[in-house]
Amino acid sequence: MTMTYDAAIIGAGAGGLSAAARLVAAGKKVLVLEAKDRVGGRASSEQIDGFTVNIGAIAIERGNVFEETFTALGVPLDVREPDPPTVFRIDGKLINVSTGGGWGMLLGTFTKQAAKIGAKFADARKGDLPEDALTTAEWLAKYTKNETVHAIFRNLCAAIFAVNSDELPARAFLTYFALKGAFKRFGFCPRGTVGLWNDLAAAIVARGGEIWTDASVTALRTENGVVTGLDVHRQGETQRIQARTVISNIGPHATIALAGESVLGAEYVAQARQTLRPSANIVLNFATQTRIVDAPGLVTFGRTRRLCNLGELTATCPELAPPGWYLYVAYAVPRPAIGDFDEKAEIEASLQDLRDEFPGFDQVAKILSIRVMRGEWPAQRSVSGFDLPQDTPLANLWNVGDAVKDYGDGGVQACALTGLLASQKAVAFLDGTTEAAHG
Repeated sequence: MTMTYDAAIIGAGAGGLSAAARLVAAGKKVLVLEAKDRVGGRASSEQIDGFTVNIGAIAIERGNVFEETFTALGVPLDVREPDPPTVFRIDGKLINVSTGGGWGMLLGTFTKQAAKIGAKFADARKGDLPEDALTTAEWLAKYTKNETVHAIFRNLCAAIFAVNSDELPARAFLTYFALKGAFKRFGFCPRGTVGLWNDLAAAIVARGGEIWTDASVTALRTENGVVTGLDVHRQGETQRIQARTVISNIGPHATIALAGESVLGAEYVAQARQTLRPSANIVLNFATQTRIVDAPGLVTFGRTRRLCNLGELTATCPELAPPGWYLYVAYAVPRPAIGDFDEKAEIEASLQDLRDEFPGFDQVAKILSIRVMRGEWPAQRSVSGFDLPQDTPLANLWNVGDAVKDYGDGGVQACALTGLLASQKAVAFLDGTTEAAHG
């Protein structure tokens, strides 16, 4: 028996669930198909030795489109905000920029050019941005040679965009930090990030939507320039689903593979291959029985090899660890983050940073997991500034997620925005305004 839906959504990550939430709120019949046994994609959680360990993203931004997605279905956003939200750790000392002075105070400690750099952020807010070809490292080198300042900018690029500063356009960096909000308010979910997705998924189902886990889409069926159906492998058998619109949260390359290169056309396939630049990071989850840093939010480092930031989640969410334990997540970005690298050497460099920052680390830390996010499961499906449009050559098929985000955007917020935009395109198509949907 063939079932028909207004929208089929491939992948239950941030973009896919955000699109599903908006569509059920608009009264559409929605089916979400997720190949894994849990929702959340690369921002989910797992249990390890009694700890709730996040797989990818941990910091969830308050306000704006992400929280509005939850509000649209009447779901409270269950996050606790740390205070202060971020600090810097330079030469073993914590610097809280939220107490006054901000970036100017931080940079002024290391370079006389802090005012000039700050002025460029002000220029960016007025729309005066560098050319696309200039990397963040090259842009910064025009104003200072100070190694600590360069290290801080490198680690900010790594923490937000999962790339090194010589791999990220300065235009994208300044757009994010000067125009996009730049993580001013964020928090952690006391049930792990997957708790948020479970809340949103439950609300989608309560509104009449369906979510199938352990359900792999094996092909998209097309006719006359539109998708007509999907083949889904579930519970040991394959069935055909009919859908009037399709939203894909699995990345453009995987979407192309499902539809077929000949269907989407040589020009679109070439654009995807030439434009997208997936990046990698290394996520280190560990626990200690003595607190190693006194900061409840995220700590961004100065001069390190690969380590860019770290958070002690139990400072705000003690439920994530067994009694008597402190749970940490540290992020590192390899060199290069785009392209091939020696995984073993990059992990060791990351661990050595932790040893240097926290003497005795090997003796006190219980390593829970070390996850290298690359290849088919990258930290970012494309570096900010190297995204595809959400539209595809098929009139009722759109991509969502971190390969089709708005210029200079980043994080879960960026994926939620793609979900909102795709849902609006789908509603326009379903309601007969095809030009608006594909324009």
